[in-house]
Order: sequence, then C-alpha cells, then structure tokens
Amino acid sequence: MIIDIHTHTFPDKLAATTIPKLEVMSHTRAYIDGTNGGLKASMEKAGVDYSVVLPVATNARQVQHVNDSSERINERFDETGIFSFGCIHPDYADYRAELARVQELGLKGIKLHPVYQDVNFDDPRILRILDRAAELGLIVITHAGYDVGFPGRVRVTPAMVCHAVKEVGPLTLILAHMGGWRNWDEAEQLLADAPVYLDTSYSLGNLNPLDDGYYKPEDLPMLSQEQFLRMVHSFGPERFFFGTDSPWGDQAENLARIRSLSLTQEEKDGILGGNAQKLLNFPEK
Repeated sequence: MIIDIHTHTFPDKLAATTIPKLEVMSHTRAYIDGTNGGLKASMEKAGVDYSVVLPVATNARQVQHVNDSSERINERFDETGIFSFGCIHPDYADYRAELARVQELGLKGIKLHPVYQDVNFDDPRILRILDRAAELGLIVITHAGYDVGFPGRVRVTPAMVCHAVKEVGPLTLILAHMGGWRNWDEAEQLLADAPVYLDTSYSLGNLNPLDDGYYKPEDLPMLSQEQFLRMVHSFGPERFFFGTDSPWGDQAENLARIRSLSLTQEEKDGILGGNAQKLLNFPEK
C-alpha cells in the first residue's frame, strides 16, 4: 500500500488563483493544478492508494470553514482515496473546542505551518495546541525548517521542536521535510532521539524552478541521498512516512526516488505506506 501523507489541494476556483500566486512567491513550478481532481489523477498515474491533504489556516477566521471543507472532502474518501486532516491557527480563541470538533469530525489530525502563521513552534500558543491535540489523540503534522516561499525565515527549528516536546510531553508529532527543510544537519544531530516522526516531502531531488532566473544551479539540489539514508538508519525506518508536498512534488517521481534507494524491501514498504497505515488505519486495498 502506498500512502502519501503530505499533499495540498484547494477548491477548484481557489486553486486557479492560489497556485499561480504561490508559484511566483516561491519561484517554483507546481506539478499539478492543486485541485482534488488533479491529485486523484496524479495518484492513479503514480499508483498511490491514499493521499492525505494538509490544509493550512493562515488566519484565525478561516479555521471553522476549512475544517468544514475538510469534512466534505472525507465524505468522498471511499471514492477518491483522498483524506483531509483539519487545521487550527495559534490565534484561534476557542482552540480547545475547535480541536474537539476536529476529533468529532473524524479528521484524525491537524496541520500547523508556523511560517505562514508567523509564530515560533515553541511559542506558548503552539504549545497549548500541542497539549490539547495530545489530550484528544490527534496527530499533529507541522512544517519544519525553512520555507521556499519565505527566504531566510524559519519558525520551526530542531531546537524549538526539542523544547516543545519536552514541555508538552507525549504526542504524535510528524515533522515535515525530513525534520527541517534545509535544517537537515541540525535535524540529524538533535532529533534522532526525540519522540517525533518525519515525512519525506520536498526533500530528495531538486527544486522545480520557474524560468525567471531567481535560482542559481547550486540552489536547486535538496537533501542528498547519502544523508537521507543515514537519517533513516540512525532514526529508524519505522519513524518515516512517505510524503510529496504535491502539487509541489511529483508523486511518481518521488516514489521512484524512494524505490531506487539502497534500503531493504521491508524498509521501503514501511516508509512508502506501511508506517502510515499503522497510524491512520485506512481500509486495506
């Protein structure tokens, strides 16, 4: 079973305007159009069984609407194989009640993006969300490291993560982008013994740049295969989930990269879907 635990979609009309804006902002090109239909077609082409959509609330006013939209996506889960998590914003006043509603809606978890939400990961507003999510048994997936759309700005460092999990205690926390996009050396040094999981999204391969000359050739490579494999073996393969960051990563290309690595078949099977299946308990296919 192949499960992509890190994707993004938007309603069709919103995708038509949002994806071009994000492309200009990040100077990178999306692989698909950012709609649920586009993601479904990508899944069929790549052989992905399930994809998890991770919505981001960029302000507190969006939270309830986005969570309602996530529930509607999940109403078609049996048909599409697309399952949405919920969201929360650190400035949302009644976060305790809304996270309880996320649980009641069956959304399984939430996505945080402290760069877009302009808050450090170990800020008290995030810590209280993590604590409440742990209380409710919700999974938390957070962006980690730098963001290609916000050069030089980092709100989730491995050191902040270590501080946060020490303050909060046990929770199911997944750090996107191999523990910290372009914070990989620090992630390798600080997180191997931390009680966290990592996803593989937007880590292997190269950026997919626009033809605007913004990036130099040396800016394009991301995490080396050597460091990726070293992290898998030092952290333990059971702590990794396959993710692509679609539409910013191509599902078929990312699958091929993982499959080409010098890992055992058991390790590949776990990373590509087995580990996520144990966590999410999706229907067997």
